[in-house]
Amino acid sequence: MNSISKTLNKRKKLKKNLKNKISEGTYNKVKNLDVPKGLYEKCPSCDKTINMKKNIENDYICNHCGNHFRMRAIDRIKYIIDEDTFAEKGLGFITLNPLFQDGYEEKLAKYKKATNLDEAYIYGFGQIFGQPCVIGVMDSYFLMGSMGSVVGEKVTKSFEYAIYKKLPIVIFTASGGARMQEGIFSLMQMAKTSSAVASHSNMGLLYISVLTHPTTGGVTASFATLGDIILAEPNALVGFAGPRVIEQTINQKLPEGFQRSEFLEEKGFVDKVIHRKDLKRSLAKLLALHRRSY
Repeated sequence: MNSISKTLNKRKKLKKNLKNKISEGTYNKVKNLDVPKGLYEKCPSCDKTINMKKNIENDYICNHCGNHFRMRAIDRIKYIIDEDTFAEKGLGFITLNPLFQDGYEEKLAKYKKATNLDEAYIYGFGQIFGQPCVIGVMDSYFLMGSMGSVVGEKVTKSFEYAIYKKLPIVIFTASGGARMQEGIFSLMQMAKTSSAVASHSNMGLLYISVLTHPTTGGVTASFATLGDIILAEPNALVGFAGPRVIEQTINQKLPEGFQRSEFLEEKGFVDKVIHRKDLKRSLAKLLALHRRSY
């Protein structure tokens, strides 16, 4: 047998072995295989191995259990906003280190490079099936979408821009809460963003809040839950403190599905849980229903 045949046979064996490992969910334990990093991942809900390329084509939804994966802010905008209608606003903000925390500036530089964003929040003008609005999206891949001074400022500016243009605003939240590196400066953003929501509401304008996984901490306790209409994606974790912290504090077992969007809908905290594939059309209908002369 010549060397070419040996190589082909070897690759066939490797591919066969890889398929077996993927079906078993243990492919990460196989070494020296030419499989691109990130091509396959385990679904955190059903624990099955999925092809991430197909997962992206399926709107970041697991085809086994329907679990909604986290989305980058720019992907969310591309998915929700009509093509060639998005105009980003609020560029040029610089995040400082007000408490002189060691390593904070380096961490910011790392996330800016990795995400190609200046901060964990993007906003601008766009249209959803022809309905004009201001859209804001938090990116949980940037320091877990934590709200520091710049995020709070950009959220406030997005409401001010919506007031100036007399437009409704739609915000997608995804956050771990306040940014601990900025301490009290971060906590002050809760009051600041809540005041911006009130100003927008006093103008008789619509605010739709869409809670995605996860929305927690100071973001939940401020602008995320102040919407005129509060929507949520399936099985999204929404709350102030995490369920494990609550259980340890009250020494009680929490109900099944506690702090998940379906549980919150049942209790009246969320108006409607909407599947991602239905979200764009639902938002367009709500915007059209509440449309007024701008």
